[in-house]
Amino acid sequence: MELAALSGNIATVGYGLAAIGPAIGVGIVVGKTIESVARQPELQGRLTTLMYIGIAFTEALALIGIATYFIFTN
Repeated sequence: MELAALSGNIATVGYGLAAIGPAIGVGIVVGKTIESVARQPELQGRLTTLMYIGIAFTEALALIGIATYFIFTN
């Protein structure tokens, strides 16, 4: 097996592991937002906006993982 193919496989596994963190983070953010809306329904609009901002920051970690894959495989 070539070194390039091996490093590509390792980078793919690394990205898969790196995607676990953001997935857990998004689940926590959404879950806490649902709990908050259940407690104070009048804040739903504000909490939803904050939730989307939190999801965007969390998903940025996954995009960094994708970029790292492309940087190290070329």
